[in-house]
Amino acid sequence: MSIIGVVTTAKTSDPRGPSPGLLALGFAVSSACFVLLAFVAVLLIRQQLAEPTRPVPGLSWLFGSERAPEGHMLPELYNQLGAVHGTMMVFFGVVPLALSGLGTWLVPAMIGSRRLAFARLHAAGLVLHVLGGLLLFASLWAPGGAAQAGWTSYPPLSTLGTDGQSWWLVALVLAAMSALFVSVSLLVTVVQCRREGLTLWAMPFAVWTMVVAAFLELLALPPFAAGALLQLSDRHLGTSFFVPADLVVAGQVQTIAGPGGSPVLWQHLFWFLAHPEVYVLVLPALGVVAQLYKVHARTRLWGRDMALRSILFLGVVSFLVWAHHMFLTGMGPEMAAFFQVTTMIVSIPSVVVGTSLLLTLWGGSIRFTPPMLFALAFLPLFALGGLTGLPLGMAASDVHLHDTVYVVGHFHLLVGPGTLFALFAAFYHWLPRWTGRVPNRRLAHLHFWPSLIGMISLFTHMLVQGLSGMPRRYWDGGALFARWQDQMGLHDATTHGAWILAIGQLPFLINVVWTLRRGPRSDDPWGAAAHGGSPEWWTGSGSHVLDGPRQTTSFSEKELGLALGAAALVMFLAALGSAWIFLRIAGGGR
Repeated sequence: MSIIGVVTTAKTSDPRGPSPGLLALGFAVSSACFVLLAFVAVLLIRQQLAEPTRPVPGLSWLFGSERAPEGHMLPELYNQLGAVHGTMMVFFGVVPLALSGLGTWLVPAMIGSRRLAFARLHAAGLVLHVLGGLLLFASLWAPGGAAQAGWTSYPPLSTLGTDGQSWWLVALVLAAMSALFVSVSLLVTVVQCRREGLTLWAMPFAVWTMVVAAFLELLALPPFAAGALLQLSDRHLGTSFFVPADLVVAGQVQTIAGPGGSPVLWQHLFWFLAHPEVYVLVLPALGVVAQLYKVHARTRLWGRDMALRSILFLGVVSFLVWAHHMFLTGMGPEMAAFFQVTTMIVSIPSVVVGTSLLLTLWGGSIRFTPPMLFALAFLPLFALGGLTGLPLGMAASDVHLHDTVYVVGHFHLLVGPGTLFALFAAFYHWLPRWTGRVPNRRLAHLHFWPSLIGMISLFTHMLVQGLSGMPRRYWDGGALFARWQDQMGLHDATTHGAWILAIGQLPFLINVVWTLRRGPRSDDPWGAAAHGGSPEWWTGSGSHVLDGPRQTTSFSEKELGLALGAAALVMFLAALGSAWIFLRIAGGGR
């Protein structure tokens, strides 16, 4: 049975656009491919750090002798692979896989709808997502190579970069537009397409996590898009929004237009998105895990109302913590104190939700099914990722840890074993619902244990290295510095973890093919319909719940969509206005 045929079983004759299943499949497949490409890039990075003097066969053929002479990776290529890996994994891989992929199918299914409010807008988002990801990947072969300013694209390095930096900016604008389209579509679907009698507060917890994540995207992406357009203007129109006056490059003072700009302004615009983006990564994972705990532990979500209020509070406060990434930019002690306080406050709702998940398991009848294994591993690893982030939210400790390998380990503990484990759990849990077939348990175990061991080895060693002060983005891993010689051996352990993780995905791929071809038939092997399952389990595989009466509201789908679009436009214009005020203040009113 073809999975394409399965997901399109739902009615596709709707003139308003394709089915949620087809769109979800498109986002899932494209995002998974981008995750794979990003992971290949990180394998090359890890191999370089473990053995910086050893050539990699085929590297010169792939990237040219200028960047990889005789298979030796030069610093320029190392930086390019790092930028492409981070950007593709976050903006084209994990985030769209969770929200645009899983969320596109799960939200309509859980609220009892066959359709999305703006399916064609959703489809346009899919096209932009694919085009942006392909453009970013192709930038590796742009003149001079891909972006070298990291996934954060800090100026003035980014404004002086090669053509690949412009490709990076255009790709990110496309990604932002894609996410905005999907967010508007999901939010209007939740309000307008719910089955009659389903109030907003009564919606499944997983739907609410998607709703909050979509709101974060809707309000945080426009300021970033404004910043990306301003940076493109600096690169190609001769402006100086982010280029400082009297910039010296290779001993020469650069001539710029106007009084000069501020690189710190870009950091404000970037992190205003990038920190809420962390919660866009985490919130769908929390919703998935909560849903799985209910089914596979035969229990109810403990403190559901409290957990729901917590994620709503988290969504609001997440817009007030972005500058804890910027303690080293010279902000005053008063502002540093403010962002330290908000960082500690935003951790409280995460602890509440984590406690809710832990107590949900208490007294439950836990079954160690393949999806439950990944869901159980998520909780302690997510907690470790969160705890390791607290020192980065305090100015005193961040001075030592900022831009070290510790930051990489902390973030990847959230995104890797955190979000990705939740997505694997979701795949195993809902695969019978999508295909009517059950995945192989033994292959699932062969997938789980190497993935767990590989991720722990890959990321925890980074924490140890970072505590010693080892910086990130060094193409030789710090081998030229005597201070970190005793830490160099951990690069080998980290690289071994990366390869264990890579090999551990082979049983997963085999399991997917085996399940589609020969898996035993069952629409609901977990007993979800009778034990805590939400409405998507109430019918047979491959279709959403039957259409029934819809909720009636005093406004139309078009009116609500326009209102949400106007909110995004207001954020875009507010970002431009804030940038002008910032530059006026920084320039002394000139």
